[in-house]
Amino acid sequence: HVQLVESGGGSVQAGGSLRLSCAASGYTYSSYCLGWFRQAPGKEREGVASISTGDSRTYYADSVKGRFTISQDNAKNTVYLQMNSLKPGDTAIYYCAAHRYDCYEGSWSYVSSYVHWGQGTQVTVS
Repeated sequence: HVQLVESGGGSVQAGGSLRLSCAASGYTYSSYCLGWFRQAPGKEREGVASISTGDSRTYYADSVKGRFTISQDNAKNTVYLQMNSLKPGDTAIYYCAAHRYDCYEGSWSYVSSYVHWGQGTQVTVS
């Protein structure tokens, strides 16, 4: 059973940076898709970025391209989300999620594609 634990959230002023971490455990297959999602109050959960643990293939939402970078440290089974040039509109609870197999362009941002979820970490940009 895959378990995901997020950390690194907090409060920051607009233009600042934060780095989120997602520590994974319980992997039983060779490749997973790890995704970062966010949910703001009153809004649906949306995909932010994803990375395949096997080939490091990455995808980003248009709203964060050029500002956010997803990466991984396979030795630590940890995925990171470096967030730069943060805006008030980035305020949300950020969730890490995973499913078996690589990420694909047509499905990486769908909540329903993911089986395993972390508890979330709050990011507030003022």
